[in-house]
Amino acid sequence: MNEILLLLAGLIGGAVNSLAGGGSFIVFPALLFTGVPPVLANASNTYAALPGYASGVLGYWKAMAAYKDRLIIYGLIAALFGYAGAELLLVVSDEQFSKVVPWLMAFAVALFIFGNQINAALRARGGERRGMRALGAVLLLALLAAVCVYGGFFNAGLGILLLAFLAMAGMTDIHAMNGLKLYISSIVALVAVVRFALGETIDFYHGSIALVGVTIGGYVAARLARHIPTAWIRMGVIVYGIGMTLYFFWTAYFA
Repeated sequence: MNEILLLLAGLIGGAVNSLAGGGSFIVFPALLFTGVPPVLANASNTYAALPGYASGVLGYWKAMAAYKDRLIIYGLIAALFGYAGAELLLVVSDEQFSKVVPWLMAFAVALFIFGNQINAALRARGGERRGMRALGAVLLLALLAAVCVYGGFFNAGLGILLLAFLAMAGMTDIHAMNGLKLYISSIVALVAVVRFALGETIDFYHGSIALVGVTIGGYVAARLARHIPTAWIRMGVIVYGIGMTLYFFWTAYFA
């Protein structure tokens, strides 16, 4: 039953990622429900998400061509600070992480709900002021470093934070932004997965079942996307994410 649950969660999570984002809200809790300890479940969720990030980069590669001058610096920051986030996770006990998970989930769900409004506002300001000049390159890169630490520590909500960063950096082309978002996410996930693997913090058996489901679900959903109302999917993810957040608060602090 655990294997079936993880495969179904992966299929749904991969489909949700393709259609609206937020697949981690489905895969991560499923790993917990199958008995994977919290830290291992979080690391295994990052492992399961990695192929989707990498394949997405290929799909958006042409859209990213105009911003190829940013790839090296963004990639270096993603690698260094994504690794730092993964290292941080490894020094946290399962009990400590269980207390933190509800707050991380609440933060990620809030970003998912209000991310479009935040990104629209930041894009507008970026277009007016050309964010890199107005806020300063150093400040923006420091923000990217903080986002990558978060991504290495807890994967859910990373994409929304990266879109907000790119909007602050003055970008307005959503296709290029999605490409860079996935490029940075894939590097963060890759270095985190390598560190987790070296620290024996990935449940490869359960994580691989979820990975297969995520990969298949993402591909099928991408082919059927035009027939599925994104708004319905998004609302379902929000309701599910809020429900899971409340559940984690209950189990962490009241059960």
